[in-house]
Amino acid sequence: MTGLDQQPAGTDTTTTALPRGPLLGFAAGSLGMGVWVTVPGLLLLYFLTDVLAVAPWLAGLALLLPKIADVLLHPWIGHRCDVEQARRGDRRRLLLLGCALPLAFATLFAVPGGLTGAPAAAWVALAFVAGNLLFAAYQVPYLATPADLRIGYHERTRLMAFRMVVLTLGILVSGLLAPLLTGGEDATRAGYQRMGVLLAVGMLAAMLVGVAGIARLRRAAAATPAPHGGGWRALVVALRDRQFRWLVAAYLAMSTTTHLVLAAVPYYAEYELGRPALTTVLVAAFVAPALLVTPAWLVMARRVGKQRALLGAQGAFAAGSLVLAVGRPAGLPLLVAAVAVLGVAFAGMQLLPFSMVPDVIRAGGGAAGTYTGVWTATEATGAALGPWAYSLCLAAGGFVASTAGEGVTQPDGALTAIRWGFGLLPAAAMLVALLLQRRYTLDRTARPAG
Repeated sequence: MTGLDQQPAGTDTTTTALPRGPLLGFAAGSLGMGVWVTVPGLLLLYFLTDVLAVAPWLAGLALLLPKIADVLLHPWIGHRCDVEQARRGDRRRLLLLGCALPLAFATLFAVPGGLTGAPAAAWVALAFVAGNLLFAAYQVPYLATPADLRIGYHERTRLMAFRMVVLTLGILVSGLLAPLLTGGEDATRAGYQRMGVLLAVGMLAAMLVGVAGIARLRRAAAATPAPHGGGWRALVVALRDRQFRWLVAAYLAMSTTTHLVLAAVPYYAEYELGRPALTTVLVAAFVAPALLVTPAWLVMARRVGKQRALLGAQGAFAAGSLVLAVGRPAGLPLLVAAVAVLGVAFAGMQLLPFSMVPDVIRAGGGAAGTYTGVWTATEATGAALGPWAYSLCLAAGGFVASTAGEGVTQPDGALTAIRWGFGLLPAAAMLVALLLQRRYTLDRTARPAG
């Protein structure tokens, strides 16, 4: 058996073991979501500043403002998700609505040829709003699944480990393919449009498989009845849950940090290392380790608990970020190794918090969709704050925007901002996440003895 298939020897009162087939079907849905969380985060800021000639401050706003709507939309989607569960016994209709996400993804990069500057930023922002709404329609019911099922503490971690491995595969494949499909160092508008269409086709197929996988999981481990149909009362319950608040606060800092790093990769590769093609190398170094270490994080969570394992991941991420702040003098091998350390930590920071959310839901008896809606709103906010924070670094350093194929010389201040924004700022933000995470104490009682 693989590390993901081994059953723990804990004392959960709920001992249903999920079969591998439905697990893989469920996890397949993360392939499509992996494209959405990776490609815009990796390329969209660079697409705006270096292809569409959008000023850094405006590019950052174009990515930030659509996410503000998510703070309201995601909890509302969570409410509708709970209503569907209470009335119909499943959340399938929202999942199917979310399968329109690939269309919004393709539109995001299909900016008409005559648009540059502010009009181009407006196009991207509007497409981003539509995509975020459809992403929420899929992601919220998807992530509510572990809390719906009659499974225990360790089995929820195992379920999310399968999801994490497949999500990592989606992040890795899309993160490597997207820059190549755009044309690499000679990326053009047409290249970005081609990339958007091709990846959208793969997204749709994966998301439909995920819908079928969730249905099979619900048959394999009978879903628990919804305690209520969501609404303001359920939202108040979630927001008053002390354990959930600390977990959400820590995850906001984590999500902001990881998305900041992702948005900074193309700039660091081109302007600090002098080789745009290294974007692919750095993305691979960041993502690939998760395919190997996720089973190790699963074992560690079983031995020391999810909370202690997560604190270790956060500390490792902060340490690796400090190495990146040194920049080119550290040497390419050391820098790639530091990015790999970030990747190992990233795997833990994806697996562990997502498996802790259903622990909180089960302990508090709240509505899974509402809790998950708040959680995904937090993730979306971090996904916006990260690139925005990096765009502010670029603007403060005097970074000069350009169109595709236009050569510009960046001032020394911009080069310093590119390096420190990729190293010092993530380290500081992750230390904040670690301090917030220490306030979460549920793991002491939720974790089975033995």
